[in-house]
Amino acid sequence: MQTAKVKAKDMVSSAKEKVKEGAAEVQGKTGKAASSTHGEKEMAKEEERAHKAQAKAQKHQEKAEHRTDAAPGRHGTRVPITAGTHGHHGPVGAPVDPAYPGTGTNPAAEKYI
Repeated sequence: MQTAKVKAKDMVSSAKEKVKEGAAEVQGKTGKAASSTHGEKEMAKEEERAHKAQAKAQKHQEKAEHRTDAAPGRHGTRVPITAGTHGHHGPVGAPVDPAYPGTGTNPAAEKYI
């Protein structure tokens, strides 16, 4: 059920983004039409791009919030059947020397190999 809620919230966020992009386009077109110089037209175009990018970033932020809101409901409820290394073992080769626990082998033994 959580995934359906998340999908619905994501669709709402996408719809909001499309509305904001449309508003940015209209604002950009009116800005271009009202401008008299090339510089002002470029400024209106850059503002339109900035508003669209801001809408897209806000959509992604909202989607991330939807995932974090749903995460506690999905994760952490399952208890693992076994606890342990799940088949992962120590290094293959010579036994671990207690004097050198981090290396896996005795460093002096490597000189004579």
